[in-house]
Amino acid sequence: MTERNPSAHRRVPEEEPFERQAAAAGISVLAAIMLFITAAASILEGISAIAEDEFYVAGISYVYEFDATTWGWVHVVLGVIALVCSIGLMSGTAWARYAAVGIAALVIIANFLSVPYYPAWSILIIAMSVVVIWAVTAWHPPHGPSRI
Repeated sequence: MTERNPSAHRRVPEEEPFERQAAAAGISVLAAIMLFITAAASILEGISAIAEDEFYVAGISYVYEFDATTWGWVHVVLGVIALVCSIGLMSGTAWARYAAVGIAALVIIANFLSVPYYPAWSILIIAMSVVVIWAVTAWHPPHGPSRI
């Protein structure tokens, strides 16, 4: 009888090239910076809606209509959470990767719903959030999160 040992036929994985490691680190830094910028923009958007209700004016009535102050608080809260996630990404924590994807998705939804109030700004923040999600999901650390 022959003995079956699956580990005897496994190839030892090669070391990942330095260029690939550097690209992964660059993508993670890009994601952290983009999330930081998106968070700052969301906070500023929220503060402007809270401080002055007449800054945002909806021309057409939509089904998902809210008061501008309500949208302001939603954007401020999402921006603060995104700011914390971006700091976590900069430090290389694992929880920040998952949280960044989740918060960027929520920012996309919130800005989609606030398109009637400020369409150009909302579309810009949606695009930045899509880039954040791409950058975070494209980075696959080899042995857990890397320290930046």
